[in-house]
Amino acid sequence: MSAPRFFCDLPLTAGARVALPDALAHHALRVLRLRHGEAIVLFNGQGGEFPAVLEAEGKAGFARLGPFSPREAELAGRITLVQGLPSGDKMDWVVEKAVELGVARVCPVAAQRSVLQLSGPRLDKRVAHWRRIAQAASEQCGRNRLMAVDAPLALAEWLAQPADGLRLMCHPEAADDLAARLRADPGLQALTLLVGPEGGWSDKELEQARQAGVQAVRFGPRVLRTETAGLALASAAGALLGW
Repeated sequence: MSAPRFFCDLPLTAGARVALPDALAHHALRVLRLRHGEAIVLFNGQGGEFPAVLEAEGKAGFARLGPFSPREAELAGRITLVQGLPSGDKMDWVVEKAVELGVARVCPVAAQRSVLQLSGPRLDKRVAHWRRIAQAASEQCGRNRLMAVDAPLALAEWLAQPADGLRLMCHPEAADDLAARLRADPGLQALTLLVGPEGGWSDKELEQARQAGVQAVRFGPRVLRTETAGLALASAAGALLGW
């Protein structure tokens, strides 16, 4: 059985004895009930990981770090998922599975047809919640770099940012399909996928994206739910590009 993995937002050095943050120590010692002397793995999101030995002193936890391991589990290219905010807690699922699939960044978009609208403290709490989900998913799936989760923007605000590679918008009536478009650019190193909320993108948003150079693509003959579409496209794109 593999050793439990923990994200530790501290400088890590081989051979050092690190005092674990209170929340991490509580999770390891009280929730998971790990014991003094058990093997764990720490990573700080900067790449690579450290095998370590857990040391318990009352409620406090420490880790004695072993040699640095440069192991990575990232895709060969960079995928960004721009997700129209779905209703309920569907975004939790999208964030968790995007981490598992190797997505580098998730950019929530408060689309015109998004049921969920966030602002103020509620927005801050939800973004912090998504980032905790991304951290936990990285611990579980073996990634040593944290997937970025941005605060929600309107689509026009997101489009105003510098482009990161090829940008494709999922649309069931697009002329080109995903596979054909990706085959036309085999040396691609960065890909951004845009997926609308439950009601899809509005005509205004589709036109804004087109004017910004975003290309529409379809993905198969079936209509996918918003929480399925982005994950399916990311998985298929990674495979088609050999990432």
